[in-house]
Amino acid sequence: MAGGGGAPGLRPLLLLLLAAAASVPGGDGQNLVTEDVTVVEGDVATISCRVKNSDDSVIQLLNPNRQTIYFRDFRPLKDSRFQLVNFSNSELRVSLTNVSISDEGKYFCQLYTDPPQEIYTTITVLVPPRNLVIDIQKEIAVEGEEIELNCTAMASRPATTIRWFKGNKELTGKAEVEQWSDMYTVTSQLVLKVGREDDGVPVICVVDHPAVKDLQTQRYLEVMYKPQVRVSQNYPVQGLTREGEPLELTCAAFGKPQPTDMRWLRVDDEMPQHVVVSGSNLLISNLNKTDNGTYRCEASNAVGKSHADYMLFVYDSRAGEEGAIRSVDHAVVGGVVAVVVFAMLCLLIVLGRYFARHKGTYFTHEAKGADDAADADTAIINAEGGQNNSEEKKEYFI
Repeated sequence: MAGGGGAPGLRPLLLLLLAAAASVPGGDGQNLVTEDVTVVEGDVATISCRVKNSDDSVIQLLNPNRQTIYFRDFRPLKDSRFQLVNFSNSELRVSLTNVSISDEGKYFCQLYTDPPQEIYTTITVLVPPRNLVIDIQKEIAVEGEEIELNCTAMASRPATTIRWFKGNKELTGKAEVEQWSDMYTVTSQLVLKVGREDDGVPVICVVDHPAVKDLQTQRYLEVMYKPQVRVSQNYPVQGLTREGEPLELTCAAFGKPQPTDMRWLRVDDEMPQHVVVSGSNLLISNLNKTDNGTYRCEASNAVGKSHADYMLFVYDSRAGEEGAIRSVDHAVVGGVVAVVVFAMLCLLIVLGRYFARHKGTYFTHEAKGADDAADADTAIINAEGGQNNSEEKKEYFI
């Protein structure tokens, strides 16, 4: 009984100590350590009060209203979101679940020493944007128009930063911030001049905020534009358009909406009667020089009209053949010249060898008579004698 009656007597004493602790003046907190806490709304915040040099003094944690959350390992506060994580002579660590904006503020760590010490930590609560929406001025735009897009990020804390992208290219918008109580709503406006190349391209609104990652939304542009027209020659595939031959042209047109009206005409003149037009094709089965001129394909849709031109010049029927004949003649003449040059070179070589051979024979006969001489003097005498004998023989015959 005595032991059972002692416990109720301790509770008033504990409450008296808590009340005294709540009124402890702030010291320099030189022996206490803590850190500020930043937490996203709805997440868990952890507060740690640590003692650098423990002497078994009492540690307690107080809320911004200076109400005791924990006295040592006892929780007088009725808020069950506060839970003890760790308690020792050197640390009191407490968690706060499902954090809300109202939990933001200063939390005090107190240490019962002489004199008492106190230090505080600040809880900052981040609130991500509640919603992200793009409003577009026109669902369907026409090329060359300016359209307005607005991206709104509602009820965030702190205010968000909004970035714009068209495809992979970043654009610059104009932001406006509205504050409601502790929350911020940001609207960014983007004015964009659209062209046909923007049709089907996404415009993306991206949010930069410390409480959220990869938050974005997008809208695809729909742009209407007048037709783009192209004329191609099917026949002749290559070469000249000559008299008596056929000509076939095809007109292709692309636009949004797709062109509904397409027609052929001859610029500054009437269309020849023998020209056949079938849908996007134009056919002239037998060209003549009266067909010369500019032929135009026109296409139109709800946005506007466009055209492409083809200039026709009809050549003589033998225009290409004469060119080919001239090319053959030049080749033949070149071949003949090459053969003649080669023959002259061969003749020069043969003549050179002939004259060289006969010149050698002359010198051989001139030296005849000196071949059997014993020395040079005898060779000279024999040579001279040979010449005299020759002359004597000449005189004898005369």
